[in-house]
Amino acid sequence: MTTQSTAEVSTAKGYWVSVYPADSDPATLAAYDELAGPAVQAGGGRVLSLLPSRGGRLVAHEAGITQRVVLIEFDSFEQAVAAYESEMYQKALVALPDGFQRDFRIIEGTD
Repeated sequence: MTTQSTAEVSTAKGYWVSVYPADSDPATLAAYDELAGPAVQAGGGRVLSLLPSRGGRLVAHEAGITQRVVLIEFDSFEQAVAAYESEMYQKALVALPDGFQRDFRIIEGTD
């Protein structure tokens, strides 16, 4: 049996999961979106889902709320963290409107 050393990079994919407030107007996020898209792409991210603000369908169950949800996939958890910490994405964060809040997480997928 072999064990993975802590120095080795995970092969599990990484994901950014963002849930935006129900009252977020897409127009107020235009400057952020303009900078964040290229930053995500440069970091190796692929947008898997952008609902419901771009015409996608969403059904909320239990405590779910029909808010804007964005799911972005990276080839690894480390790549997802590096993309978030990149200078390019940090500039996009500055473009978020003052006082703007969202639920943002970076998670490691399972193989």
